[in-house]
Amino acid sequence: MAIVASNWFRDWFNSPYYHKLYFERDEQEAADFIEGLIQHLHPQPGATMLDVACGKGRHSRFLASHGFDVTGIDLSFDSIAFAQQSAHEHLQFFQHDMRLPFRVNYFEYAFNFFTSFGYFRTEREHYNAIRTIANALRPQGTLVLDYLNVHYAEDHLVHKQEKEVDNINYYITKWFDEDYFYKKIEVEDDNLEVPIEHVERVAKFSLGDFNDMFSFHGLQIQEVFGDYHFNTYDIKKSPRLILIAKKV
Repeated sequence: MAIVASNWFRDWFNSPYYHKLYFERDEQEAADFIEGLIQHLHPQPGATMLDVACGKGRHSRFLASHGFDVTGIDLSFDSIAFAQQSAHEHLQFFQHDMRLPFRVNYFEYAFNFFTSFGYFRTEREHYNAIRTIANALRPQGTLVLDYLNVHYAEDHLVHKQEKEVDNINYYITKWFDEDYFYKKIEVEDDNLEVPIEHVERVAKFSLGDFNDMFSFHGLQIQEVFGDYHFNTYDIKKSPRLILIAKKV
């Protein structure tokens, strides 16, 4: 069994190999999802938005292109450095840990996309992250959190996979236990003296778990969707768990 570092995400998300491996993520899917989300939420022009764990800022850029005032935060210095290349008056990026407070009663909307949650070792840390988001929202503000659907992920897990990107070989192994999903990535690169290895870990949070975390911080779930096309959530068939909650 691979050993998982408690802050595995801090090193892995700053690694150039992480960015190469996930570079091919579908930009069109992300754009279509944002378009659908805007049509569903009907934000006012210039609405203030927080993109939590924004990565290199692709969702933030889509949102800002529609005239909203967007702030992205992420733990990775490298991701934020890249994102800041596209920053402007209404699109800002900050290196920040989501477990720590960030602006209070400021944003009308907060987003957490693409399973950018559930990475931490303790329940308290996850609660702290939700607290950060809840406190950053204004009263009646809206949170959209996009997570994997645990039951679907268990049933459709691909245990072994190999990928080659820019002459770099990635050997990916996935498994799960009662509490977490794991992904071990072994990297073979001619520029490395020896292969390197990173292990990702994501908590198995259900709809009920999120309801508990949200309620504790004054967030009330309004709607639940099961994919990026806003279809109804089905506990066995839906690939995603997309939650829309209101700060009460």
